[in-house]
Amino acid sequence: MKSAWSDADARAAVAHYTTLDPRGCNEDLALRVYSSRLLGREPALVLHGGGNTSVKTTLPDDLGVLTEVACIKGSGWDLATIEPAGLPAVRLGPLQALRWLKSLGDEAMVAALRARLLDPSAPNPSVEALLHAFLPHKFIDHSHADAVLAVVDQPQAAELALTVFGDDYAVVPYVMPGFALALRAAEAHAAAPGCHGLLLLGHGLFSFGADARESYERHIAAVTRAEAWIGRVRVQVSGRWGASGSAGAGEATVEGAAPEVWEFLRVAPLLRGRLGRRMIVHWRPVPEAMSLAADPQVHELAGRGPVTPDHVIRTKQRPLVLAAGADAAAIEAALAEYRRRYAAYFHAQSAARGVTRVMLDPDPRVVLMPGLGIVSLGVDEAAAKIAADLYEHTIAVIRDAEQIGRYQALPDGDIFDMEYWSLEQAKLGKATPRPLAGQVVYVSGAASGIGLACARRFAAAGATLFLVDVDPQVQAVAAELKAACLVVDVTDRAAVEASFEWVVLRFGGVDGVVSNAGAAFQAPIATCPEEQLRASLELNLLSHQWVAAAAMRVLTAQGSGGFLLFNASKAAFNPGEGFGPYAIAKAGLVALMKQYALEGAKVGVRANAVNADRVRTGLFPPAVVEARAAARGLEPEAYFRANLLGREVTAEDVAEAFLSLALARSTTGAVLPVDGGNLAAAPR
Repeated sequence: MKSAWSDADARAAVAHYTTLDPRGCNEDLALRVYSSRLLGREPALVLHGGGNTSVKTTLPDDLGVLTEVACIKGSGWDLATIEPAGLPAVRLGPLQALRWLKSLGDEAMVAALRARLLDPSAPNPSVEALLHAFLPHKFIDHSHADAVLAVVDQPQAAELALTVFGDDYAVVPYVMPGFALALRAAEAHAAAPGCHGLLLLGHGLFSFGADARESYERHIAAVTRAEAWIGRVRVQVSGRWGASGSAGAGEATVEGAAPEVWEFLRVAPLLRGRLGRRMIVHWRPVPEAMSLAADPQVHELAGRGPVTPDHVIRTKQRPLVLAAGADAAAIEAALAEYRRRYAAYFHAQSAARGVTRVMLDPDPRVVLMPGLGIVSLGVDEAAAKIAADLYEHTIAVIRDAEQIGRYQALPDGDIFDMEYWSLEQAKLGKATPRPLAGQVVYVSGAASGIGLACARRFAAAGATLFLVDVDPQVQAVAAELKAACLVVDVTDRAAVEASFEWVVLRFGGVDGVVSNAGAAFQAPIATCPEEQLRASLELNLLSHQWVAAAAMRVLTAQGSGGFLLFNASKAAFNPGEGFGPYAIAKAGLVALMKQYALEGAKVGVRANAVNADRVRTGLFPPAVVEARAAARGLEPEAYFRANLLGREVTAEDVAEAFLSLALARSTTGAVLPVDGGNLAAAPR
């Protein structure tokens, strides 16, 4: 690994941050931000909030008095993007005084750290803050470097560490992060005061120095030394971990895709529908994952546990291994056995410690399958990708550890302590899950009007969205909502079917559909041109059939229920003169919805419709509004309030109705009017 340090970039960082906040950020803190980012941007060192850094310096308190502080990475911040605010300042003297306590519980430690913050509104310092404080060095860097973990995750790790690193790095046996680890690290440093850093067995690497560059480059030097030693040993062993499969399969287009793409399209809904909760399924077919999944010893290797206890929060303690070609029954059986083993682990470790804990959900977060590699699961796409990232690096560590010795994770007891550690659990948040968390919702006609309002409302409810529209503006909407999208003409059956293949490829399946695309076609029905009537039927009726039918194939494979929601219209029950092509298609759409309610019920799929009226969308251009208002003797603005409530119905009102139907678990075959009250258009 090469050093990325640049004196010019370091000077620029100092100039930037000290100018931005001359009182709150000095040169030391600016350099700490700069070198922290160097660590954080290298995935082989740090992933997704892992690692931490610190600097001891002086900063003014609220009275302007210069105070000795330790600026330590705050909880929730990522080293790759950290800013000065992400390194909260803690009063150093009172912090170091804690070293002389006989014991300090985790909650008391957090309270003590907060009590010593220079700024009481700052984030909590890292749970490893005391370790940073008890060491005498000005700059300290900590990572979970892959190459270092391959060395310290060994049965004879202490001896191997001496072979690889000599006396430059002191060895610290594994201890849970917190007060006890801080004391153990301080003792190890006191016994080897000239060392460049610490090797924490089963955990990672600490380096330190008198300045930012020295600490950072010592870190890189240690990782480089481990990489070089592994490389020398690797040439002496067989190439068991060579690449196999197609690394680019996950990026392939659906049309003309590689065989593994079609296998994922088959497997993902089967797996997703048999989980105990809705989750996003992410596929990572990297070569080394493909190789491990196909290894005859995959169960034993993967079953040894995570490369560092921190990973258990995102990956569980072990992955699920599926056999090649597993069908629904095999997947269900494998999940049942995984849950049984997880429950046994939980109860055994709880009993051994004499503690009472509430068991977390027992489903896996990582699945290994021959021909697919890594399939990861998460409550949202970000969580699923994080699990995949962590396990991809886990495989790299296992590979290197096996080639230089034997990969050995920490015992289940240590993994349990981390998984059920109150301070780690707090990182995942205590907020009540949003009602559609983990659910994938497909919205058509999402670029504007009611479709756009639905997309925004469902996103707010926690849904993972796949948005389609013939209008390329849907791409901007997707960017706004951090959603996936595709420009699709929903009257094209093949394009619709392909779009659902993309949904599965991206998220593993689908849970619901808001079939919204439509347009108002006007003509006297007796003289309506054939092409206009056909166009209305294709868009306002048949496109909904193509969307619903494609969705049903996925929903049926999942076997876990779901919803189909259709945007009907008051015209289905109360047609207007000259709107026959539109009204006929919408009446057919209501019938289509009822048919899906009838036939979808056997697999738990609910079908409902919303009847909206007089909503300011593209269906009501000014000329249409003026004509319809004049026909009723109204001013255009009054036209939108011509209902029993005298209230204009907005696209957001309609979106709220769609959401209520999505959540209505005991409602199917219903038409919900959102029109301010129009008895002539009431469903009957």
